Amino acid sequence: MKLDHFIQRLLPRDEKFFIMLEESTQNLLNASELLKKLAATTARSQRVGIVEEIKDREHRGDTITHKVFSQLNATFVTPLDREDIHLLASALDDILDHIDGSAQRFVLYDVGKIPPAMIQLCDVLHLSIVEIHRGIGLMRNLHDTERLEEVFQRVNQYENDADTIFDQAVAALFKREKNPIQIIKLKEIYVGLETATDKCEDVANVLEAILIKHA
Repeated sequence: MKLDHFIQRLLPRDEKFFIMLEESTQNLLNASELLKKLAATTARSQRVGIVEEIKDREHRGDTITHKVFSQLNATFVTPLDREDIHLLASALDDILDHIDGSAQRFVLYDVGKIPPAMIQLCDVLHLSIVEIHRGIGLMRNLHDTERLEEVFQRVNQYENDADTIFDQAVAALFKREKNPIQIIKLKEIYVGLETATDKCEDVANVLEAILIKHA
């Protein structure tokens, strides 16, 4: 066992990092719910309002992330390796950044009717974030390996689903859409949403690495 892991087990558990990471994933979950609502909304005025709400969530996420980093610098012994906490906070922030960027483009590009595949991507992304939120909550008890493994498997499956939806959507876009500007607009949004699901898998990979370290 590494010395820092041994020290971590001897000292009282510091819950603040778990609390902050759970706060981050709850904020992320709320943002993904807003993204689903955005994809189902057609009125521009309503879209603008939802996009502003998502931007507020992005600002809140930045605040939480900076708080995590500050606490890492101020804490001598952390409940998990400090580099893993840093990676988790950064990866969660990346997901939120891509959600915010995709949402902004819905309005900036004045997208009309949302393609069904784009709605599917938003749904899959939301399901993946639900699992990430669940996985972060399970970090308080690293002995619950079965439930954590379920989280990793589901996030991986959602990432694969997103890849399939993305590939088929872009192929259909090039085949059916005649306006090159519209192709560029929609493809950028597709890329942002698909990248967000990739970042979810990055979080799951960090969680799995933590589980292996503490097994």
